[in-house]
Amino acid sequence: MQSQKTIRWLSSGGSLGLILFTLAWFILGFVSPGFTIYGVTISPYSPISAQISALGLGLTAFYMNTAFVLTGLLLLIGLIGIFWKIKGPNDETPWASVILLAITPLGAIMDGFYTINSGFIHYIISIVAFVAPVVSFAVTGFQLRKIPSWRNFGKWLILGSPLTLILLILFFMTFVPTPQGQEVGVGGLVERILITEVLFWYAAMGWLAFRNYATSPRQG
Repeated sequence: MQSQKTIRWLSSGGSLGLILFTLAWFILGFVSPGFTIYGVTISPYSPISAQISALGLGLTAFYMNTAFVLTGLLLLIGLIGIFWKIKGPNDETPWASVILLAITPLGAIMDGFYTINSGFIHYIISIVAFVAPVVSFAVTGFQLRKIPSWRNFGKWLILGSPLTLILLILFFMTFVPTPQGQEVGVGGLVERILITEVLFWYAAMGWLAFRNYATSPRQG
């Protein structure tokens, strides 16, 4: 019984990750006086044009990079709680969903170590983390549709895939990967909307799992 309660609370990791990361970039966006990237100083910091990753430089570096790592860990913990007892029609854990959904949290953790000053490495990690939900949400949604207690959520999660793709395209259209790009445009705002949308689905899965654990010892 105690193990059941522990797993139930683990499933809330997605919700905690959303709250932590949102509070981090929101509060630190007001605190940051600016940052220096590739020898160019950007001041003041603008949450409209500048990336969230830019908060991983300068005065706010330690706090934002820690938030990246902790958010990724919370999302991974949440996945453990969510899929601990989810079984498909053949009484098998949907491992494809677990693996695909884990890509974005792992990307967040790596971004906490490979900051925006890491250049190409940081951007590759971020792109993979952004693109992964387009696939993971669709695959997981179709798998969850086969499970009675998750069927309705599975249908909504499938819709999360094209929504993420649309926001991702908007981000690429507004993002300028140069120091000057951190000063103009709305790339920072679009990125915040994209990340919040992606984290919302992790939080929603965690909330549903948390609720289902309270009413049933086994899912599916």
